[in-house]
Amino acid sequence: MVDSKTKRRDPFKNFRFRVKFGDGTDYIAGVSKVSGFKRSTEVIKHRSGGDPSTSFKLPGRTEYDPITLERGVTTDKIFEQWANRVWSYQNSGSGLESSLKDFRRDIIVDAFNEAGQKVLSYQVFNCWVSEYQPVSDFDANANAVAIQHIRLENEGWVREDLPEPPETGFEDPA
Repeated sequence: MVDSKTKRRDPFKNFRFRVKFGDGTDYIAGVSKVSGFKRSTEVIKHRSGGDPSTSFKLPGRTEYDPITLERGVTTDKIFEQWANRVWSYQNSGSGLESSLKDFRRDIIVDAFNEAGQKVLSYQVFNCWVSEYQPVSDFDANANAVAIQHIRLENEGWVREDLPEPPETGFEDPA
């Protein structure tokens, strides 16, 4: 029997993931890239009036960087429909540039190990499309897939606490 301290823990591959909306719908087809998640907390320096040589640091406001989703261009309109909830050219002359009804959505990013078991899951809250690129450059001399992307502003994310997947493959005998 192998002690849990001696189990080999390989890092997860970054290409086994899927993205879905937080309302329980199916996974969004064809997402090929998700930018990394990043949060930054401002540092507030505080100094006591009687001790001018020492300062203390306190946490301030926390900001969450936008997340970018990319996928190959298909006839699926889910990115375009979501981006149009923030701004639509069809309404631009009528004074209804923004119909902000339901423009925020939660998304879930799931990562899987080589055995296909979900090992990481992040829920990203109140996302809305701040940038939409329906197609990448068209180039007759290139041999590439047309890519579309959206940039999602968000109000934070949490990691779901998943049970540890059963070990598969190599275990260190030491």
